[in-house]
Amino acid sequence: MRRLLVALALVLSACSAGQDGPTTITFWDNNGGPGRTPIYEELIKRFEAANPDIKVEYVGVPSSSVQQKYDTAIAGGSTPDVGGVTTSYLAHLVGQDALEPADDRLENGPLKGKLLPGLLETVRQTAPDGKLYAVPASGNLDVIWYRSDRFAEHKIAEPSTWDDLVKAATQLTKPADNQYGFTIRGGAGSIFQLLSETYSYSGIDKFYDGGRSTVNDPRNAELVRKVAELYKKATPEADVSNNYTQMVAQFTGGTVAMMHHNLGSTGDVMKALGPERVSAMPLPKGPSGKRTVVPNPTDGFAVFKGSKNRDASWKFVEFLTSAESNGYWNEKVGQIPANTDVRGAGWIQKNPAVKMALGVLEDPATVIVPAPVYLPEYSSITKTDTEPLYQKVLLGQMPAQEFLDQLAAKLTTAQQEWEKRK
Repeated sequence: MRRLLVALALVLSACSAGQDGPTTITFWDNNGGPGRTPIYEELIKRFEAANPDIKVEYVGVPSSSVQQKYDTAIAGGSTPDVGGVTTSYLAHLVGQDALEPADDRLENGPLKGKLLPGLLETVRQTAPDGKLYAVPASGNLDVIWYRSDRFAEHKIAEPSTWDDLVKAATQLTKPADNQYGFTIRGGAGSIFQLLSETYSYSGIDKFYDGGRSTVNDPRNAELVRKVAELYKKATPEADVSNNYTQMVAQFTGGTVAMMHHNLGSTGDVMKALGPERVSAMPLPKGPSGKRTVVPNPTDGFAVFKGSKNRDASWKFVEFLTSAESNGYWNEKVGQIPANTDVRGAGWIQKNPAVKMALGVLEDPATVIVPAPVYLPEYSSITKTDTEPLYQKVLLGQMPAQEFLDQLAAKLTTAQQEWEKRK
């Protein structure tokens, strides 16, 4: 009898260990590297301490290859439980029926009413069925970085319209001293910035009207002409082929007084110039007086349908987007927290650029105009097909209207084909 009891105790002990052992979930960081990996390592440590029954295996994937990695994992049935995603390829994952909708989880969980409506809407508009397939965690905003010290020296007010910006760029240009008022991104990555500029100027509130692209609206062409006319007059000649790195180098090196980029360059700008010499403002308004914003891709987290531990996976997503974790993450990267409870955090009050961006996104008068990043052809159209044409516009070899007509035609065809497939 004693031996039987001992044996039974051992069996029960083994069963208990199997039942009580931690659940393991795998998390893929969609932009792994020295800048972000340590942040996630700290957050995972905090999560596991608060949830000893769940273990998180971290995998850092470079942003340049993450979409291909997801495609391979989906095809092979070996997806992670949780993945970092952006709206730039979210529709591609949704189209493969790879992700769990988050709508019910948000409606019935701790994040209900806690996330920025603008970011939620951006994510919803990415999916063809309007469902939420990722929980937004971090937003970004295009801004004009400007040398506030030079503006003060020349007694120039912060530009509120594009005409103000053009005037200021001209006033701050002294070619003999290698000083220019503005820098144009004419090389790689130029078209997204240009589209942000055109819609901020025109006030057009939708990318498509009746299935046709609004890109070639004459009001958009007017802005393209204004920018092109600045080239070599109030900008360096090298701008025609500038990519992000070269553009930022010109600004932080003191050659130019204004640069259009986004909050992602906060670290570089502040390290080089400091808050006493540089400030950020939203893209100026045009004659309409409207604030229209083409949003940057929204970063967030998705749970894959292939996950065998969905409850644990959602618990991890809720933790990452909770006020404390979301605030910690966005303070480190200098971006806009999705969780509205972070709004009053001390670090935001000390970060004028993020505070300004939050104000823009929270303003009910701001109109969000999402670019059609869900189109499979969007990247090739805006990069391979269109970047060389924009350089022709800057060089005076192609009219702005013709340039936008060609871009609009391709975007219209891509949209119509997408609608048929959908």
